[in-house]
Amino acid sequence: MAGMETIQYNLPQSRIPQAWYNIVADLPKPMAPVLHPGTMKPIGPDDLAPLFPLALILQEVSTEREIEIPGEVRQIYAQWRPSPLYRARRLEQALDTPAHIYYKYEGVSPAGSHKPNTAVAQAYYNKKEGTKRLSTETGAGQWGSSLAMACAFFGMECKVYMVRVSYDQKPYRRALMEAYGATVAASPSNETEIGRAILQEHPGTSGSLGIAISEAVEVAAKDPNTKYALGSVLNHVLLHQTVIGQEAIEQMAMADDEPDVILGCTGGGSNFAGLVMPYLGRKIKGQCNARVVAVEPAACPSLTKGRFTYDFGDTGHLTPLVKMHTLGSTFVPPGIHAGGLRYHGMAPLVSHVMDLGLIEATTVQQLDAFAAGIQFARAEGIIPAPEANHAIAGAIAEALQAKQEGKPRTILFSLSGHGHFDMQSYADYQAGKLQNYDYPEEEIAMALAGLPTVG
Repeated sequence: MAGMETIQYNLPQSRIPQAWYNIVADLPKPMAPVLHPGTMKPIGPDDLAPLFPLALILQEVSTEREIEIPGEVRQIYAQWRPSPLYRARRLEQALDTPAHIYYKYEGVSPAGSHKPNTAVAQAYYNKKEGTKRLSTETGAGQWGSSLAMACAFFGMECKVYMVRVSYDQKPYRRALMEAYGATVAASPSNETEIGRAILQEHPGTSGSLGIAISEAVEVAAKDPNTKYALGSVLNHVLLHQTVIGQEAIEQMAMADDEPDVILGCTGGGSNFAGLVMPYLGRKIKGQCNARVVAVEPAACPSLTKGRFTYDFGDTGHLTPLVKMHTLGSTFVPPGIHAGGLRYHGMAPLVSHVMDLGLIEATTVQQLDAFAAGIQFARAEGIIPAPEANHAIAGAIAEALQAKQEGKPRTILFSLSGHGHFDMQSYADYQAGKLQNYDYPEEEIAMALAGLPTVG
């Protein structure tokens, strides 16, 4: 029907960003230092050397505004980047809203999400420094499959510890990782000391990203030929994702529009940061007035109910201490289908800009997220990943508020990946098998009671 067509804004391959954007250079207040778990003193490059190659360590602590993207990484990016920006005209029509709704679609990557933006970069730098194998964790499997693909590109081995509940819920994600050549274990596993200890104490545990991180870190720390790769949370990971926001700024200019509100789903913070950090850089300089909203699951509300303090990034307390919004490193979230958002903490950088008042946060229940995903799919044709459904629910809420107020509003959100390997979750939703879950305050209090003491 006339006026209902989805409009696509494409950039040529020549417009793939030449550099990643590092907002640390523009922050009005520096981030809190990362602390050594033993000494409680700020860590140095030598402390991280067992886990990461030097190039990534330098990116982690960099205060340079732009960090050049290597040519070999940009060549691989060209397989799917620049990713498209769409205006969701049919969804606007279905909602009968005066709002303009745009989404930056990262599901066009070979692995189906935004995760290859950093997986390719991390594999490249590790290969360059002689790493033979990468170990990692994964929740829903988006990160694990992306790193498995990147390792295949660079001829490296890949070991993935997949959170037990997702290992059982998402067999096709597991199959995809194995097709790329990775070895996948359900976490907690019997392969590591921390895994065996947790299984002995909690034999039927559904696992958590914190536990899976501990296992992957343990493997890397014990093997000089293995390094650890993380799919979210750390500065260098978020840095690699800023190609998303840089492209979106150009594409919104092509649309002759400017966002009033920008949204992304948040678990560890990488896809959210990838879209919003370039915009926040402009906001700090007075060039952007958009509200920026992080949308998290009500079942894992680190930004809205967590405490902004120092905590471990893993359950086994093997990682350095970072200041972030956290629910406590012992927190084991319920088995919601948005496995990529089931992390006890939020990226320190995202937590920091929240503390500075540059962003706000809200929560969405699981059933509301899937209802939004179904509505979006029927209007736009894309089946979203369960994680991305949270951003869609937030965008729909903004569009309906614009309708109620009778005022136009331009909404931009990140559609972080497709849900083609998550169809069991949609089948369960359609069959009425899913439920909402509010994490009890007393359980959060118990997990927060175990926070480390930092002077």
